[in-house]
Amino acid sequence: MTSAPLESLVRVEERFTERDKPVDREKTCPLLLRVFCCTGRHNNPQEYRGGNVPSNELQIYTWLDATLKEITGLVKEVNEDARARGTMFDFSLVYPHQQTSGYRFRHIGTTYAGQNSADDNRTLSSIRFNIGEFIDVCITPPSRITPMMMRRGGGGMRQY
Repeated sequence: MTSAPLESLVRVEERFTERDKPVDREKTCPLLLRVFCCTGRHNNPQEYRGGNVPSNELQIYTWLDATLKEITGLVKEVNEDARARGTMFDFSLVYPHQQTSGYRFRHIGTTYAGQNSADDNRTLSSIRFNIGEFIDVCITPPSRITPMMMRRGGGGMRQY
């Protein structure tokens, strides 16, 4: 009787570690990551309704092992205003809401240009990103970051 629970436990662990394995980027086809960036705030969830998306889209081909820091670097490449040291990038996962035709936001981490943060090494896989979901990024210049935002790790910027 004790072997059955042990077997199910092993299967759960295998499933978890399978998803978190590093991706062989030479052999694995990248996915299209649709990132929506807005300065000073997140995009409004209403902009994602009815098959529409905000106009500020950045399309990135990447893999599930891409980190938030890696995505931050790609956003900085195309957004000059985001390159200043100390610029805050507040990331949210945008996923379909089952009961409505809309989407929900879930905070997934905060990074800073030119500085380390606790969320730098979070991967798309570790945040349970699914192909077809979006990433919404609030970009806050250093001059607009308040002490309260720094204490919350960017969480204070989730104004949807």
